[in-house]
Amino acid sequence: MSSPSSPAPSSRAPKARRRQRSVRLTLAVALLVLAALLVLGGILSGSWLTLVLAAVVGVVLGAAATRITHSELMETRREAARDRAEQAQAYRDLTVARTAEHAAFTETMESRIAAHESAITELEEALTSAQKRAAEATRKMNAEARRADVAEREGREKSELLEDAEQRAAEAIVRVAELEQELDVLRAELHAWQSTPARRHA
Repeated sequence: MSSPSSPAPSSRAPKARRRQRSVRLTLAVALLVLAALLVLGGILSGSWLTLVLAAVVGVVLGAAATRITHSELMETRREAARDRAEQAQAYRDLTVARTAEHAAFTETMESRIAAHESAITELEEALTSAQKRAAEATRKMNAEARRADVAEREGREKSELLEDAEQRAAEAIVRVAELEQELDVLRAELHAWQSTPARRHA
């Protein structure tokens, strides 16, 4: 996580190192060219001493160029190793951060899943209870409906009995009235018969 936070210095440092490497390699090439020129000059001079001196100086310059090139190669290898180590550290830091984020995410998801499972369990229990209450209410409603049907049937029967009783009572009242009329007629006839003198003497 530290590599994204400081991109500017890390990008400027390779540029400076490349500039130094370019200067050193240019210097080494210049030393080799100078050695070659000195040897060529010694050969062209025709003097054995000058040639030996030029050869010695050329060897020294070649050794110096070789030393510069070797040191630059070693520095390049060290920089490459350092870059790889920095990249590996950055990857390790990134892996640690990602692992922590994944662990936090996993914990959050597990807590959410547990909460959802708990809510589902509560809803299932509430649904079961509601179904039981609905079944009980349906049973009671059916029982009430049956009682209402029985009461309605009994009410109809009682109404029919009442109507029949009222009809019989009306018929009885009419019959009583007829009997009273017949009794009045018979009393009148009896009274008339009793009040006749001939029949009374006979």
